[in-house]
Amino acid sequence: MNVVIVESPAKAKTINKYLGSDYTVLASYGHVRDLPAKDGSVLPDDNFAMSWQVDSKSQKRLTEIANAVKEADRLILATDPDREGEAISWHVLEVLQKKRVLKDKQVERVVFNAITKKAILEAMDNPRQLDTPLVDAYLARRALDYLVGFTLSPVLWRKLPGARSAGRVQSVALRLICDREMEIETFKPQEYWSIFANMKTPAGDLFQAGVTGFDGKKIGRLDIGNETEATTIKTMLESASFRVDSVASKPAKRNPAAPFTTSTLQQEASRKLGFSASRAMQVAQKLYEGVAIGGETSGLITYMRTDGVQIAGEAIAAARSVIGQDFGDQYVPEKPRIYSAKAKNAQEAHEAIRPTDLSRRPKDVARFLDPDQAKLYELIWKRTMASQMESAVLERTTIEIVADGSGKRANLRATGSVVRFDGFLALYQEGRDDDEDENSKRLPAVDEGAALTAESVDGKSDAIESTQHFTTPPPRYTEASLVKKMEELGIGRPSTYASTLQTLRDREYVELEKKQLVPQDKGRIVIAFLESFFQRYVEFDFTASLEEQLDKISAGELSWLDVLKDFW
Repeated sequence: MNVVIVESPAKAKTINKYLGSDYTVLASYGHVRDLPAKDGSVLPDDNFAMSWQVDSKSQKRLTEIANAVKEADRLILATDPDREGEAISWHVLEVLQKKRVLKDKQVERVVFNAITKKAILEAMDNPRQLDTPLVDAYLARRALDYLVGFTLSPVLWRKLPGARSAGRVQSVALRLICDREMEIETFKPQEYWSIFANMKTPAGDLFQAGVTGFDGKKIGRLDIGNETEATTIKTMLESASFRVDSVASKPAKRNPAAPFTTSTLQQEASRKLGFSASRAMQVAQKLYEGVAIGGETSGLITYMRTDGVQIAGEAIAAARSVIGQDFGDQYVPEKPRIYSAKAKNAQEAHEAIRPTDLSRRPKDVARFLDPDQAKLYELIWKRTMASQMESAVLERTTIEIVADGSGKRANLRATGSVVRFDGFLALYQEGRDDDEDENSKRLPAVDEGAALTAESVDGKSDAIESTQHFTTPPPRYTEASLVKKMEELGIGRPSTYASTLQTLRDREYVELEKKQLVPQDKGRIVIAFLESFFQRYVEFDFTASLEEQLDKISAGELSWLDVLKDFW
């Protein structure tokens, strides 16, 4: 008899079906031990000794696991394939050793990136030992988080009634939100004007061109600063003659985005589906753990906590096959696309998030899923497929125009682009944080030297339009844009983004208003206090630097105790 330990009961049930009667698969229900929230759980003066505590629910489950292991020949630790998963296996092993139920039993560690029969059986055929450097990185992270939190939180409780806690990652995320609010409050709008001419070609086609120069001077977006300047240019253009100075059309390619990482999945699920980061991860967890389809339970996506962007060769081959079937051979690139991560501190040991079976199209599985699961699966499937499709071919056109009148000269420019071959855009286009669509404006055919006229488009608007604007402050963070910023700065890890954002809301440090994160008075007071008295712990570099050190511990390049001594 073999006992297999995983985190969740849903995963246990699925895996048990694959392995058969010689295996008993039990769930730990996540972490089984933690550092008690009291002074002395980590002792820096005693080589950072840690006192772990098992809660009552975990105690019962660990007893069940221990009883099963007593009767078994082999223990297989099959928790998630990341640092936290390795730590859970280590905790379970430590408890079982203290209970003295292992004796001379064989203990193995297996990892799999997807809950499918093939992935599980392959993992069972390739066991390894517990990854000690990964566990060490977890210990360093957990110890420092405890020490930071337990140093800051009691001070907050005493000095700021109502403040509930502070933490290493959450405090930096809160600082980003509060800093942005301060930028918005102190922002001073700047007046500027834009001037556009509604142009008509000899063939009668209409398009719009913006002023880029006047009287020998280049004009940028903010350079026309008041109505007097705008009126001077507009008046000149109203009596000017226009001709096409040059027409340039250049082919351009747009390449698809990489398959999803945890961060990009959370961002796109927010933009396209309106999911919070925590909701996206909850739904992804269910898709990963398995859904009953045609009488068999199978995981529909690979592991959803990752910052790797590569996908397995067999998955690339499957994607290329489906692309050819569904769209035609012209949508299949000559060579498979290979991606590398751009995020700071990215760990690329794991695959990107992708469907476990790319031939399982969204329409085929929708009836087996609830609405949120169906939407997220479709998003993941489309993003994965698009990542292996041919580039979109565009034609970018720029028309330069010269206007002469009243002894002065002005320069105008019109730009646009046309999609000549849609490529991956036939299936998927990455969401944006604004509403602009740079491909929507198509320019008419016009020859160099052609005379143009300025005419009203609808008979109501002016042929020459001048519009007053004021610069606007930077927008508040959304969950998507905050996750993106945290990733850029190297703050936190894929597994932390959703829980960090949820914690800030639960503790009433921020509120979500129209998808924007708005700091509350309590949160702003906390950050002001921390910046005044504990500045080091809310510095971006402190947290990002720690993540780099943890990566080196994971790779076996640094001692976790040396890192703790250095940071503490």
